[in-house]
Amino acid sequence: MGTSTGRTVAVLGTGIMGSGMARNLAKAGFDVVVWNRHRERAAALADDGARVAESAADAVAGADVVLTMLFDEAATAETMAGALAALKDGAVWIQSATVGPDGARRLAEQARAAGVTFVDAPVMGTRQPAQEGTLTVLGGCAPEVRDAVVPVFDAIGSKTIWVGERPGDGQRLKLVMNSWVLTLVGGAAQAIDLARGLGLDPQLFLDTISGAGTDSAYAQAKGRAMIAGEYPPAFPLDGAAKDSGLIGDALRSAGVSAVLMDALRDRFETAAAAGHGGEDMASVVEAFRLP
Repeated sequence: MGTSTGRTVAVLGTGIMGSGMARNLAKAGFDVVVWNRHRERAAALADDGARVAESAADAVAGADVVLTMLFDEAATAETMAGALAALKDGAVWIQSATVGPDGARRLAEQARAAGVTFVDAPVMGTRQPAQEGTLTVLGGCAPEVRDAVVPVFDAIGSKTIWVGERPGDGQRLKLVMNSWVLTLVGGAAQAIDLARGLGLDPQLFLDTISGAGTDSAYAQAKGRAMIAGEYPPAFPLDGAAKDSGLIGDALRSAGVSAVLMDALRDRFETAAAAGHGGEDMASVVEAFRLP
């Protein structure tokens, strides 16, 4: 672990993403305190130099920066409702879960009511980028707040895109990006099961696009998982189903047709209902097979 910078970061939510972010903050020299609703998911971070707190309020007490990486808006609002009063003056709350623009606005109001500075900062990337500190941070905050959070962003990511100054600006770009990611995964699933249905080896699909203009590393990685039927979670299916709902709502509010995203949401939710919710979103392929 590096030399302490004298700044303390509390990470609330140490699942697939939060645990990698916490480890990279510790490696960068921050004093890191972690909390998770299921304590065992945070306990392993003690080996990386983090202090494991017994409650969210305990975690944020004394922190200069609080970073939340919880499942959704409801979990974030509930957690912070019990923690905001414990924050010291001048603390900054970085909110990185995908909650949508309206969710970010409501959480920002929760922070404002408590006198806490709020930064909207969802991230692009899954398990491996979170572990490697190569996430892309989509920041939305006032320019005068940036200096306080840039060191944190530099520790967890390799790139920061400043989207705007309003809470929710980062979320808007995150939904645009995730609309593409979910469409790519759903399209790969359909192509692979179509190949199977037509009596072809689905690997032929991946081999044919390899190196071509239609190829992508993401399609290859998710496609291999779909063909193997093995789905270790990098981006859990439950999260994809949640995000598809947020994207559909955003499309409708923007006056854009949500027909494609609604169809994808149906497949993600069907696969989750079949027991694949904790697996990687590549398991959506299981919902393309007709009974």
